[in-house]
Amino acid sequence: MDRFLVESHHTANGCKLAVEQILSMGYLNNFDWGCEEGVHIGWAIIEAENADQALGVVPAIIRDKARAVKLSKFGPEMVEKWHTIK
Repeated sequence: MDRFLVESHHTANGCKLAVEQILSMGYLNNFDWGCEEGVHIGWAIIEAENADQALGVVPAIIRDKARAVKLSKFGPEMVEKWHTIK
């Protein structure tokens, strides 16, 4: 499975509802939140088959504002390879 960064945007007015719905879906512990700083976004790293599956952790009412970004790691050998490519 791949890892995805899920970014879930919501409004200040919709904050409590978004968090309550994520709680009811069982994913509250997966998310970190910027809401107390006025940034109404939740972030989670989710293992999934694809981006659409990763977005399944976001409530349907705000899913259209969410995105899932596939994550990669770079190792030292990859950085070394960049320097040898001309």
